[in-house]
Amino acid sequence: MAIFRHPCSSVESVVKRTESSPSLDFRNTNALWGSVLAETLVRLGLRHAVIAPGSRSAPLVFGFTRHPGVESLSVLDERSAAFFALGLARQHRRPVAVVCTSGTAAANFYPAVIEAQESGLPLLVFTADRPPELRDCASGQAIDQQNLYGSHVNFFHELAVPEAKLELLRYLRQTVAHAWRRAQAPEPGPVHLNCPYREPLAPVEDGTARLLAGQLDEEFFAHLSVDAPVVRITARQRLTAARGLIVAGPCPAGSATAYATALPRLAASLRWPVLADALSPARHHELPGAVVETAYDALLRNARAARALVPRQVLCLGGWPTSKVLRGWLEQSGAEVLLVAPTARNRDALHGRTRAMQLPVENFEADRPAREDADYLTAWRRTEEAARAVIDTKLGATRNLFEGKAAWLLSRHLPEETPVFVASSMPVRDAEYFWCPGNRRTQLHFNRGANGIDGTLSTALGLAHGGRPAVLLAGDLALLHDANGFLIRPKFRGSLTVVLINNRGGGIFEHLPVARFDPPFEEFFATPQEVDFARLCAAYGVKHTLVRDWAQFTGLIARLPAQGIRVLELRTDRKRDVAFRKKLFADAAKAAGNAL
Repeated sequence: MAIFRHPCSSVESVVKRTESSPSLDFRNTNALWGSVLAETLVRLGLRHAVIAPGSRSAPLVFGFTRHPGVESLSVLDERSAAFFALGLARQHRRPVAVVCTSGTAAANFYPAVIEAQESGLPLLVFTADRPPELRDCASGQAIDQQNLYGSHVNFFHELAVPEAKLELLRYLRQTVAHAWRRAQAPEPGPVHLNCPYREPLAPVEDGTARLLAGQLDEEFFAHLSVDAPVVRITARQRLTAARGLIVAGPCPAGSATAYATALPRLAASLRWPVLADALSPARHHELPGAVVETAYDALLRNARAARALVPRQVLCLGGWPTSKVLRGWLEQSGAEVLLVAPTARNRDALHGRTRAMQLPVENFEADRPAREDADYLTAWRRTEEAARAVIDTKLGATRNLFEGKAAWLLSRHLPEETPVFVASSMPVRDAEYFWCPGNRRTQLHFNRGANGIDGTLSTALGLAHGGRPAVLLAGDLALLHDANGFLIRPKFRGSLTVVLINNRGGGIFEHLPVARFDPPFEEFFATPQEVDFARLCAAYGVKHTLVRDWAQFTGLIARLPAQGIRVLELRTDRKRDVAFRKKLFADAAKAAGNAL
């Protein structure tokens, strides 16, 4: 059996107090409830609360902001606030609280709640509400907030309207503790607590809570602690095919090192090539003895190579990769698939001959097949070398600001272990196509649960807040869609470099069949924009640099600033870049076919 300790059970997660008494506010009943809620969560391991402004949420705001164990951050835009909290949860691998007032403020959390559920990230969503007597009667800022997020949360509960009663405070403590657990088990995800309050909302002294002061002592909270160690079973499986593949897909946040450590062992046991998705640690860590494949999207476009490399069995780790070419090829192969992922949710979008095992990758072991096919391994090695050589040579030679070269250069010149957030649409695909394999231990992060561009900047800021200097690789539309994320700048601690690919529209649509139909393609799919990003950045107090050539870009990314937000804008031509990509893929595919 393998045993691991939840990240929140580390020594760092225990609050260091200067006094033994709880941090409670007895000025009135609402203030007491807010402080009991915050005290409970801090003892369980909460460290961050992201708060959108509003009146009805005042008891929660006072509870979090006056507690010395919580870093509370005010973010104006609710959608941005929720994604910023999502980035913090991704960075720290523990639940983060996000708070808003009543009404449509809560609806603006919805995209981040969905992404948290799809990506398996723990969020504690607190929505303030009117009390029952002020609902369905045209009271201002009141909507139906019951089960607002539907099936997209692990747990929903509406808290009782606060009363100064010991038995109800015990209920509050236990319900909040349960919500903390449900945000992490049996699988990480968002939980939603709807919090109705009667006035007074501000902590004005009214004497209603003072009688409880002697009963809410250290003993009231003494049983609360961070989660105990969790036991997971190690599973062993015999895979029998001589012609097999390991497809290394994305992994949960925080598991990169264990994932990368397990891969060489599996590759050595099976003697199968490892197809390393750009969002997998396999692309960014050294895998001794393994045959690592990264140019498969290009080489599988060659019909001869695609036929010669068809597997009989596939071991998929974490989930299916980004590459549509690879997924289509595997779907057509008819291969037997074993999908290993730490989730009970269905991750088999290909609907193939798939067996699923709910298990962390590091807890999976495989027995070596009775037969080996050395020619199959050699064929993969030769085609990879041929295709990769074409890609690297042509990217190295091009002086045009081809948008895919930004990902290629980031993979070669960023400082080791840099956290990189990659936006959906074209940036994540260019990372998949062009990010070089290596041992720089780059930490790639992404909102690929729902594959949307919502909250791209805000999530990246949350990922970088208080941590290592980080990078965001994003297109112009993704950045504009979340430009309000720049409002976080005055509160932001850390460094984020935004590599902005400005091709004046949605470049990904240029690769789809709809691009042949113009009109309405350009106006309604490509959606061109004419924003002056230098002026936009200036409005938010963000540093902007227009990149003129690749030498300048390389110098700017080789050393990242210690503090602040900066935007490095690369103005590219999406029509020209589409043609360049197609020619590059064709040349790499041809080289792969000739290598057989």
